[in-house]
This record gives sequence, structure tokens and C-alpha cells, in this order.
Amino acid sequence: MRILENILTDRGSRYAVSGGSCHSAAEARAFLAELRRSKKFARATHHSWAVLGAGGPVKSDDGETGAGAIILRMLERAELRDHIVVVTRWYGGKPLGGDRFRHVQEAVRIYLDTHAGRA
Repeated sequence: MRILENILTDRGSRYAVSGGSCHSAAEARAFLAELRRSKKFARATHHSWAVLGAGGPVKSDDGETGAGAIILRMLERAELRDHIVVVTRWYGGKPLGGDRFRHVQEAVRIYLDTHAGRA
């Protein structure tokens, strides 16, 4: 599991991105459970995620409508399979409107860049 914390902030909202090996929806649930073991991540407002596994794509917006689809498209473009990417947001009290989509994209871009650097 790789976690990049405090990568973006906007109007009080804070973002982190994490990821790791994942092959199925069951493994994705286990990954999220492990992430939430940290009190900090357990208190987060949203954990949007996606994975391209052998059984097909799986995603969740977790209340951040459209975020899972954004993550999934970016994984498809990067051809990153059997790997989950989770964008975590702690809501800061002010709506971000369309900026939240740019933040999800930027968080995934940061993760993919650091992941490629490790390969």
C-alpha cells in the first residue's frame, strides 16, 4: 500500500491518494478497510476509487459523484491493471463545484507519476 498524504488543498478540503495491488472488488474492499484502520482516514468524507481487474472494471464514487469514473478512465489510459487507486477527501466546509473533478484528476496524476517512477 502506497499513501501520498496532503497532496492538494482547496477551501479547507484536503486530499490524499493511495494505491496498491488489487485484482477484484473483494480485494478493493479489503484495501479500503486497511486504509480506514488509520483514524485519520476513517474520518475522511470520501474514498473514491477504481480498479481494472481480470473480472472487469470496478469503481466507487463514495458520495463524490463521478469521481470513480474519472479514476477509472485514467487507469485505462495508463493501462494500469490489477491496481487500485483511491482518492481520499476531507471536506473543508465549502463546496468546490467543478474544481473537485480537477482535484481528483490531479491526485490520480500525482499517483501515476510516482508509481511510474517506482517501476
